[in-house]
This record gives sequence, C-alpha cells and structure tokens, in this order.
Amino acid sequence: MTEISKNCCDADDLVRQTVDYDLAVIGAGSAGFSAAITAAEKGAKVALIGDGTIGGTCVNVGCVPSKTLIRAAEAIHHANAASRFKGIAAKAQLEQWQKMIAQKDELVSELRQAKYLDLLPEYENVTYLEGPANFSSNGLEIKGEGIKAEKVIIATGSRVNIPSIPGIKDVPYLTSTTVFELKQLPRSMLIIGGGYIGCEIAQMLSRVGVDVTLVTRSRLLPEAEPEISDALATYFGDEGISVLERVIYSRISQDGVGITLCTTIDNVPHSIQTEQVLITTGRVPNIEGLKLEAGGIDINKDGGIAVDEYMRTSRSDIYAVGDVTGNDQFVYMAAYGAKIAAENAISAADRRYDNSAMPAVVFTDPQVASVGYTEATAITAGYKVLTSVLPLEYVPRALAARDTRGMIKLVADADSKKILGAHILAPEGADSIQTAALAIRNQMTFVELGDMIFPYLTTVEGLKLAAQTFEKDVSKLSCCAG
Repeated sequence: MTEISKNCCDADDLVRQTVDYDLAVIGAGSAGFSAAITAAEKGAKVALIGDGTIGGTCVNVGCVPSKTLIRAAEAIHHANAASRFKGIAAKAQLEQWQKMIAQKDELVSELRQAKYLDLLPEYENVTYLEGPANFSSNGLEIKGEGIKAEKVIIATGSRVNIPSIPGIKDVPYLTSTTVFELKQLPRSMLIIGGGYIGCEIAQMLSRVGVDVTLVTRSRLLPEAEPEISDALATYFGDEGISVLERVIYSRISQDGVGITLCTTIDNVPHSIQTEQVLITTGRVPNIEGLKLEAGGIDINKDGGIAVDEYMRTSRSDIYAVGDVTGNDQFVYMAAYGAKIAAENAISAADRRYDNSAMPAVVFTDPQVASVGYTEATAITAGYKVLTSVLPLEYVPRALAARDTRGMIKLVADADSKKILGAHILAPEGADSIQTAALAIRNQMTFVELGDMIFPYLTTVEGLKLAAQTFEKDVSKLSCCAG
C-alpha cells in the first residue's frame, strides 16, 4: 500500500510499510474525515483511505461551488429587483462568467486546503493512504495489498445518476459536476430533473442570462409539500424559467443545430430544442469496485449499503455512512453518521442514528427549508393530522422587505398538538428552520411555539404566527400580539 506523510503530500514523500490499525476509513470526503478525526480523538490508530481528489463531493464539486455561484447570481437578481422600493433604480448583469468561475475555484482550493489537507498533520495517529480499496476473502485491500484493521467504515459517497433515456449515451450531457466548470455559458440549457440540485442550478443559470427549461417526471421538489412545489414553479415562471412537469421522456438526440428531447406531456407529443443539456436526476451510491460481496456486505433496496440504526452493515465489524448508504444525502448528515459510526466502532458507544429532526434546505430564491413530517408522510405514519398554512403576506418581515413570495406550513398531531413538521418557503427561510427543528426535537406543541417570544420583523417570527394560525385568525392580531 502507499502511505502519504501527513506533513507533506508530495510524491517524494511516499513510503511503503505495513501497519496494523484500529480503524480503516474508506473515503476521504466530509464523512471520512469526520470518522477519522472522531476515532483519532479517542486514541485510535486510523488509516484514512482516499481515492481521487481529497475532500470529496461537497467542497470540490457540490455544496461549496454551487452555493457561491448561487449567491453571485442572487446579487444580479436583487439589483434588478430593487425597483420594488420606490425611489430606487438599479441594474446589474453578468460581465465575465470566467471571473465568477475563477473566484469559485479559489474558494474551493482554499477550503480544501484548510479543512482537509491542513488537518492531516494535526492528527498524528491518522495515516492517509492513497488508492482504491476493496474487500477480498483475505480482508481489506488497497491496490491489491492487504491492510489490517480491526474495524472498517465505508464512506465512499455517491455520484450522479444518469437516467435511462434512449439516446442519452450519444449526447454530450453536463452534470452537476461539469456544469460548474463551463468556460462559456450556453444560450440555452435544458435541465432534466426537478429535485433540489436541478432547481438550484436552473435559477442560478437563468439569473446569469441563460434561457433555461426544466423538465421533470413528477413535479418540482417531489418530496416537498405540494403547496410549496406549486408556488416555487410559479416563481420560476415569473423569472422566465420554463418548467414542464409530469413529463414522459421518449428520446434525446443531437444534430448540427443542438440537442432535442422528445417527450410526451398530458398524452401530447412535445419536443424541446436546446444548446446544452444538464442531468440532475439524483445520485447513486459509490459501491462499484468495493467488492462488497467478498466482504459479506449486504445492499439495500436503493442500491446503497444496508445499515442498522448503529450504522453497522451486515458485518458487525464494518460500518457504512453518508451517501453510500443511499439515505439522507446531505453532507451534514454524512458527517453526523460518521461520528456515530466511529464512536460505536472504537468505544462500543451504542449511539443511534436519529434523523427525526433533520433540517433540509434548497437554496433557491425563495429558499425551501423543511424538517420533520410532511402532511402526507404524517398521515402515512398513522397520525391524525392538523395543518396550518401562513402566506408570507401575513409576516411583517416580508411586508417590510416588499417580498411576500412564499408561505409557512406546519404539520401537527391533532391529539397531542405536538409539532410534527415545518416547511418554509421564504427568501430567508434557511435561517429559520433550525428553530422548528428544536421545537420538534423537544416535542413542543403549536400552543407552546405560539406562546414563545420572537423578535419582531424577522422571518423566524413567521413560525410563531403559523403556530397561532392553528387556533387564531392572525390577520386580526396587532403587531407583536402574543
């Protein structure tokens, strides 16, 4: 195997030796580092195994590059929307896409260095090993050489899922990885997939001047509350994004003019022409090459590694965390699960993975933020459900900002009045959802949430008003009314 010195990762510092480890972590992204650091802090001797660019998806090609470009595009939009305030005239436009990309690359490089490469020397009992890992009848191997480890955590992440549309293999499609590397923006872009990745990128590209069409087999954000999905689709249309829902894909092809997707919408044939196409139809776990069958490791129905509530696989000495399990594909949940797995592996802590109050955010504008049950999933779970829906026109912050796009929907148990779920569509919704997560975590009722003191003229105050909406007409309350 190849061991890379923690103090310098240059090729001249490569050495070969065989070492026994308490824990081997396969994957050097956010989950892998979380597991390795947690175990190292408990005194374990750790092998952190990376294959490819260190840092994984989030910092290199996911969260960091996407969110910085989304924020840049928001600056353009907000300048152009400034006329909603009387007496203000402003205008902004993209001048140099290449400079935006260069600035994004600088940030990615800085964070990869600071949050990954520079951390390795800080943990003397973590050894970074480079190379693909796999299981065999003899145990764990790296590039064909055995590695001895008492416990193993698999954290190999996920990759873009490519849909089985006839002709797709013959079309030069983009993915959420390659779209952020474009040297030049196309005039038009077709985005296939209406999940959070497709929605975020669609709005970002539209705001920098690309003619965007987004198509989806279901609806925008199919796991979100339907009221929120419908409203977001309307706001996209207001910005000039063409949203086509419940589409059946027939074939995709390329000719001298561009790319054509042939579809059926409401039993009517429909074709879409575009200069480039972007695939955002979800992600699939990275299990190829691991030879899981040789390790006796089972796969779940979604194609990820099956784990129990302790993050253990079908092998009691092997754990799996993050996207490779196919569950809760968010970077913070990957890091959370990795910490639990490491503590259980090293200390027999018996910590359980709990996603009951897991917040999720879609960085569109307005933002979509949610935690807990939706109305539909709560009913499926057997609850007798109450809901409240508060349009932002009843939230003073939205009125003062002259931007009432959005709503807040709360889901509660009708018998106990406990809050089961919260769903926010608001320009500043992401910064409000953690309050709802805490309410759910602490099993608060909507009466208790409505009685809490909230600062006036904040978006989060909308949670108080939405809670009061279960039993009051908030339009008849004065400002700051308790």
